[in-house]
Amino acid sequence: MKQHLNKFAAVWLAVAVLLVTCGIRLCHWELPEHLELISYDLRARAALRSPAEVATNLAFVSIDESSLTTVANSQELGFRAQFPWPRHIYGRLVNELAAEGVKGVAFDVLFGELHPDHDAPVMLPDGTLVESDDYFAQAMRRGSNSFIAATPDVVPPDLFLTNCLAPGDVSTEKDPDGILRQACAFHVIRHWHPLFQQLALEPDIGADLANAQIKPGKILLPQSNSTNLLTVPVDADNRFKFASFGVTPPPGTPDTATAFTEERLWHMGIVLAARELNLDLSRARVDLPHGRITLPGRDGFERVIPVDANGYFYIDWRLATGDPQLGAMPVEYLLLQNRQREAGQTAGITNWAKDRLIVVGSSTVGNNLTDRGATPLERSALLVSTYWNVANAVITGHYIWRLPVAGELVIIILLGAATATLTWRLRTIIASLSVLCLLVGYLVFAYFVYTRWRLWLPIVFPLGGAVLMQHFALVTHRVLFEEREKRRVRSIFSKMVSPDVVNELLNAENLKVDGARREITVLFADIRGFTSLTDQMQEQVAEFVRENRIEGARAEECFDESAKETLRTVNLYLATVAEAVKKNNGVLDKYIGDCVMAYWNAPLANERHTLNCIRAAIDAQRAIAELNRKRLLENPAREAENTRRLAAGRPPLPLHTPLQLGSGINTGQMIYGLMGSNEDGFNFTVFGREVNLASRLEGVSGSGRIIISEVTFGHLLRMDPALAATCVALPPEKVKGIREAVKIYEVPWRPPGVTPAN
Repeated sequence: MKQHLNKFAAVWLAVAVLLVTCGIRLCHWELPEHLELISYDLRARAALRSPAEVATNLAFVSIDESSLTTVANSQELGFRAQFPWPRHIYGRLVNELAAEGVKGVAFDVLFGELHPDHDAPVMLPDGTLVESDDYFAQAMRRGSNSFIAATPDVVPPDLFLTNCLAPGDVSTEKDPDGILRQACAFHVIRHWHPLFQQLALEPDIGADLANAQIKPGKILLPQSNSTNLLTVPVDADNRFKFASFGVTPPPGTPDTATAFTEERLWHMGIVLAARELNLDLSRARVDLPHGRITLPGRDGFERVIPVDANGYFYIDWRLATGDPQLGAMPVEYLLLQNRQREAGQTAGITNWAKDRLIVVGSSTVGNNLTDRGATPLERSALLVSTYWNVANAVITGHYIWRLPVAGELVIIILLGAATATLTWRLRTIIASLSVLCLLVGYLVFAYFVYTRWRLWLPIVFPLGGAVLMQHFALVTHRVLFEEREKRRVRSIFSKMVSPDVVNELLNAENLKVDGARREITVLFADIRGFTSLTDQMQEQVAEFVRENRIEGARAEECFDESAKETLRTVNLYLATVAEAVKKNNGVLDKYIGDCVMAYWNAPLANERHTLNCIRAAIDAQRAIAELNRKRLLENPAREAENTRRLAAGRPPLPLHTPLQLGSGINTGQMIYGLMGSNEDGFNFTVFGREVNLASRLEGVSGSGRIIISEVTFGHLLRMDPALAATCVALPPEKVKGIREAVKIYEVPWRPPGVTPAN
């Protein structure tokens, strides 16, 4: 039995550990997630040592310290310029790359505004002079292969947007620990109507378009110079009336216009990959609730990017800066080739950029061009590497697949179950070694599947919670089981006897079965009417079963439910008596059916044992009377409940009926001690002729009465004369097992003025 209970407790302990682990996982606590991200970084670095499929036409054109020096001082380029460079330099780079046959060039350089006075006009081969910005725009239009940088907050001017192939999002959002692991597939940007843009430019208004609130029937614009909100009425399609701005449209033209349009600004790496694979980003199917973005191509071809609910995905860092599979070229080399090409000196020119996808970005250190940060691969990496790694993932179709939370919970449960089985079934040392092998095996497996398929299996919660914490908890449970069993025994016996008896039993080094003799007062208290109540309840259920023709398992359920109700009732009354015994320092010996046996003055001495026993009997009678009163008040509610039960085809609950208590008390010399053996167990109890007399007095007590013997009355007379004076002498009673009639007394227990009818 003990072993069975021990196993049952172990099962619940294992379940509790798993529930705690799963609960913490669902809470998204920062520390465990941070540890999981560290394990991801380790896997990302380890994966670099294994060969992996990469796109072969990705390249990096770097702007480094040498580039800045060359452009500022060299005479070979035909121009000189300090950084920030005039836009015509980027135009010349575009011309050269286009001449070499580049497939796409992405600028990781923000052109947030025009610089018409930045440099002298550029002379074209035909002698025409153009502004530097226009030169760059024309070069992009001719090449039709350029992607320029943009962010949700910084959108290039229309001159560049209308001449480039497409803008690309170059915004980066690092994790809380400052490491760039994720990228957002796209951001939604708004293009406001010129009238709204004018509101933003007017100093007296200063409308904040970036924080505009789109409400049903109106657009609320915060004002930078006040706390007021400027309200512009719109219809369901966000169209406004020109009259709201005091503008009258020309005759024959609509009097309304759309307040803004929205478009997706795709990540620069996705834009590059779309160029390579001929993906149509305008027809992308975005399904964030299901974690996927589908990019359609030609002839049914498509790419699916796994994302989270906010459109973010983990970057597959396969190509670090300096990787031999990544082409690299300093920008000044290409500018020099462009100068030679314009001069007709094409003999030594190479077409290095042919069919490549090129990212142009900074690799400088220590100036305002510095674009470095922490990635899973290194603490100070070129963040421009984000774009070719994202492009490579989309081109090859290889992504980081992180298990959803449901999948992580399944792994936690499976590993936890395996750990619990090994820990409980094997010897402690062997179990620990087996669990260690399980931990190492899963760790190796997690690294393998990431390296091979980029499948991110969780490590922290499965190993830290489901394995280590589970194993520690169960081993501790096994080691401390004997101590817990001792506490369990103490808990069980404390409910039956006084704590002093429990302590005496537990502290005894050598328990002896030979007893001792002492004057003891014994109480027997029997619940009257319980047998007839049981028969009545069973007959009521039997009648319900017969009338409703219920058979088989359903009938057994009805009888079982009645039996449970019967047991609850008797336990309620017995517990009431037991509470009165313990309250008055008695020892609850045992339950004999619906009868309680208790005694006083053993094993510890108690000079007032007789008075304590009689007061316990009085308290028990009064508690039973109060219990009857409360239960009778519950009958109207039970009748209403029975109506509902009958309507549902369930047997009715029996109405509460008052039960009475018959009590018999005797005092005399009795033997007490431990009865039993080491093999079969012990029972601390009292026995002898005087115990039998107390039982007999309970038998003649009837209902709702306390009957005491002559010896008990004599003790009461000395201890509490006032209470003894209220006792009523009864005619001597002939009881079984005793030759002569026994003088008995009845102890009144009802408060003054309270009759039995109350």
